[in-house]
Amino acid sequence: MHRFPSCPECDLTSGHDLTRRDFVRMTGTVAAATAASTMLSPARADQSSATSQPEKLVETLYQSLMPEQREKICFNWDYTDDRGLLRTRVENNWSIVDRETLSVGGNFFSKDQQELIEAIFFKLYNPEWHDRIRKQLKDDAGGYGKAQTIAIFGEPGTDQFEFVMTGRHLTIRCDGDSAEHVAFGGPIFYGHAAQGFDEKPDHPGNVFWPQALKANKLYTMLDGKQREQALVSEAPYESEVAFKGPGGGFQGIPVSSLSSDQKEFTQDILKTLVEPYRVSDRDEVSRCLEAQGGLDECHLAFYKSDDIGEDGVWDIWRLEGPSFVWHFRGAPHVHVWVNVADDPSVKLNADG
Repeated sequence: MHRFPSCPECDLTSGHDLTRRDFVRMTGTVAAATAASTMLSPARADQSSATSQPEKLVETLYQSLMPEQREKICFNWDYTDDRGLLRTRVENNWSIVDRETLSVGGNFFSKDQQELIEAIFFKLYNPEWHDRIRKQLKDDAGGYGKAQTIAIFGEPGTDQFEFVMTGRHLTIRCDGDSAEHVAFGGPIFYGHAAQGFDEKPDHPGNVFWPQALKANKLYTMLDGKQREQALVSEAPYESEVAFKGPGGGFQGIPVSSLSSDQKEFTQDILKTLVEPYRVSDRDEVSRCLEAQGGLDECHLAFYKSDDIGEDGVWDIWRLEGPSFVWHFRGAPHVHVWVNVADDPSVKLNADG
């Protein structure tokens, strides 16, 4: 059984790239209800001052929005529709608001607002990953700004708000720790179809495939009995990343049963997984994981199903604990679902 995704636009060809500056940085000091903002020089832009943090920039953006803009993209903290609690939603290809008229690169936002949104977005990532993120957006959506939209929940500047950007192969959040118990502000999604819907076994040009290669390296370190325990016939559906809690009947091999060098390599896999994100989000993942017993409470599973090229380099694998799920699905191209919290009672609102 193939468990390929429901990804409505995955087989569409990319559009034209959107030419923009590589790094846009803004300060967060601006009068309320104005769209004006102060541009930083490149030298000052990389300083981690409070006014340049994404949360402060979200506040600045919110202050700049006109009433008609807020009506379209701003929601109450607990806004619910037929998809459930919208703030906690995650999908592989979606938009909270109308994609055709409200894209971040369109004329709905002023130039200053567009630059603020771009600065917020890229500040959520490790600067060393910016070029790779731009490549993913170009390959999957025609470039940054083409098909991404944003929504704001709650009121930025208070202790309860969240900025969410969605699009094809994208759900990313900025919440300033408003969302209790969860890393990243809630479940996130990332993916890449570098050279079309059906990628080759070596996934040429896929910016996230090295994560799978790192995990598969650990598989080669396992002995025969360990491989038998780690390898599972059929993968769960990719969006099935709700928490199971302690004793959840996890698939694969317990990390606690690994040798010291194998455990150390598993830690290195985790570092590779969180590497694309900003330091504060990486730290939050660590805190949430440790609250549930760390990697020793997790299992690592590799799946025989949908092994592209039948080469034994497992395209689908999963690292899972009581309130930690990182599901990597590399067939027919990369989809990754991430759900991390310090409490397994946190509910998931996901749809593949």
